[in-house]
Amino acid sequence: MTIIKIGASWCLSCHSMDKKLKQIKDKYNIDIKELDYDFDDEEVDKYNIGEKLPVLIFMKNDKEVCRLNGEKNISDIEEVLNKYEED
Repeated sequence: MTIIKIGASWCLSCHSMDKKLKQIKDKYNIDIKELDYDFDDEEVDKYNIGEKLPVLIFMKNDKEVCRLNGEKNISDIEEVLNKYEED
């Protein structure tokens, strides 16, 4: 499983999510790819994310299985990981 996190340096919620994602990464066997909303335009545009940040895109076998917009709790992220880990 890979999580693509799209955030920005000016986004406080994005910074808050960094700590949560570190805890998640330490607990689960996942990769986290970070994209900057302002500087990774070409790649960010592929995901059609709109303007609400951060965005977490959950990828399994190179396919998007889920997307979370905005700041989330660790339990919200774990719920998605547990759901798709079983598949």
